[in-house]
Amino acid sequence: MPTLGADMEAGTLVEWLRHPGDTVKRGDIIAVVDTQKGAIEIEVFEDGMLDKTIVQPGEKVPVGAVLALIRGTGPKEAAAAPSSTIPPAPTIAAGRAQPVAADHAPSIAALHPQAPERLRVSPVARKLAADLGVDLSRVAGTGAQGAITREDVERAGAAPIPPTPRTAAQPAERAAAMRTAIAVAMARSKREIPHYYLSTTIDMSAALAWLRAANEKRPVTERLLPAVLLIKAVALALREVPQLNGYWADGAFKPGGGIHVGAAISLRGGGLVAPALHDADKADLTTLMRMLQDVVGRARAGSLRSSEFTDPTITVTNLGDQGVESTFGIIYPPQVALVGFGKISARPWIGPAGIEARPLVTATLSADHRATDGHRGGVFLATIERLLQKPEQL
Repeated sequence: MPTLGADMEAGTLVEWLRHPGDTVKRGDIIAVVDTQKGAIEIEVFEDGMLDKTIVQPGEKVPVGAVLALIRGTGPKEAAAAPSSTIPPAPTIAAGRAQPVAADHAPSIAALHPQAPERLRVSPVARKLAADLGVDLSRVAGTGAQGAITREDVERAGAAPIPPTPRTAAQPAERAAAMRTAIAVAMARSKREIPHYYLSTTIDMSAALAWLRAANEKRPVTERLLPAVLLIKAVALALREVPQLNGYWADGAFKPGGGIHVGAAISLRGGGLVAPALHDADKADLTTLMRMLQDVVGRARAGSLRSSEFTDPTITVTNLGDQGVESTFGIIYPPQVALVGFGKISARPWIGPAGIEARPLVTATLSADHRATDGHRGGVFLATIERLLQKPEQL
């Protein structure tokens, strides 16, 4: 069971998408897990064959529990111990973990009670329903704990299904569960992380002028938003200040394996998620724009992948569309930094010709003082500002 965020302590297996004997490769979606953030697609990170499933649909298990065994094809894997020697995954009943052997025990003290019931739909089933025009509120789920599976949607697409009641409280219940999860993570962050905060004001004249000219040459569907320039500038700045790109774990800073920017996205039903834009520093602006649109759409449709929750090495939040001029966020552990942007607005600026109105944005940094100090944070913000003055190089 992967850790899908610092606030996650357990998850419920909804559905296996692959079965024992199936060949799998890195990146394949093999299962769906239900968490307080919704149904999440679980990726496999090894090539091989799905040898055995340990956890069955409907079982709630703690983070770190073995879900399945994947047997590789090399000599080392062939000589591995039989799958029967793997102990069963610890399950959770009444919000508490059952006793397990010490060497397989999860590193958590207690588990939260299961979130209130809501409509459970695997991301695969949700996408298929959209393709077939099936109203999920009228589908009776046959999966674990009433989850709607692919087979349910396929049957619904072939024949009418009588209406099934759906309480109006479900969206509110899901929002409440997510708010609880966020509260746990943020309380931990403020309790454990010694934050320091910096801010700077950036002149966006050059960036917006370049953006207008670039968008005039693009189809409407491929036009860039200012947010993409900001994200790319953050990603490139992390190359120069890598001490802000990674995690605090086991009492030390661990550099990220890449620059994966977590984009904070508010959900229509309440709450927020910050899935990763992988290798944001390497993507051109067009690609990065498509990545952002894709992840926003899937976040709000409830079809994010596990790696998009676990991989972010820094988070960027932008509240400019809400009229906020500056935001000082709380770091999402185990990350060590969060960058905030407010709205771009015309404000007084002293230029070569004197005082004039220019489009300005306030950039803020919340950073972990265990990993860096104010000097490195200042260099980082200054680098973002420098990069935005030459938008054609982003």
